[in-house]
Amino acid sequence: MSMSPSDLADGVWTASAGNMAQGVAWCARHLGTSFMAVIPDTAPQAKVAAIERLGGTTVKVPREQYFEVFSTRTFPGQKGVFVHAFSDPEVMAGNATIGLEILQDLPAVRAVYVPYGGGGLSCGIASVLREQSNQVAVIACEPDTAAPLAASLAAGVPTPVPFTPTFIDGAGSPHVFPEMFSLAQKLIAKAVSVSVEETADAVRFLAERAHVIAEGAGALALAAAVKDGGRGPIVCVLSGGNINFDALAEILTGGAPAR
Repeated sequence: MSMSPSDLADGVWTASAGNMAQGVAWCARHLGTSFMAVIPDTAPQAKVAAIERLGGTTVKVPREQYFEVFSTRTFPGQKGVFVHAFSDPEVMAGNATIGLEILQDLPAVRAVYVPYGGGGLSCGIASVLREQSNQVAVIACEPDTAAPLAASLAAGVPTPVPFTPTFIDGAGSPHVFPEMFSLAQKLIAKAVSVSVEETADAVRFLAERAHVIAEGAGALALAAAVKDGGRGPIVCVLSGGNINFDALAEILTGGAPAR
């Protein structure tokens, strides 16, 4: 995102509690300006701490207000540059570089499973894969407690769904965002929704077999790939590792935390 020093005088802000917020916080610190993240009041402490370690501040709001910021791109009293977490061409272009890396490391890839929250990550990756190779299917992954993309693709129009917060806090929402749905219809092969239990199994599998700690949204891709039974070569994008220790401990001992 192109910004001049005068643009940064009032700081930078976004609505995100995950890796996106951490990335913007790092950049703001590097540029010598302030950063604020609007986050849902259910955000895990692991994510809050990560943002604050990078010099950012957080403002917790009810989840309904959090989702509203994505549409209005405003927050009461907030000044400075707003960096949208997913509906921004430059943010999606940054995500697209993941697709280039996948093709470089695994040219024979046939399917890429990507967690779906707002759609910027999956659509960004899919855009470059579509440009470079029509043989690669990008599959969006959602928790079945909040899977509007699957419902909307099936209906052919944006379709709201019941929303239940879970420990898979970095993906899923009550509805798709219209501008992102129009992209998803063109770029996403299909959407696969998985249960909280299947996602917990994937977190556990990654920890035990690969020694990788993934948060709920990060493990969605593996859970969906296992459920989908896709044939390879396939890639699962693990989009984050910000998980509270108590939730991780419950998963590692065989449980599936609700939050």
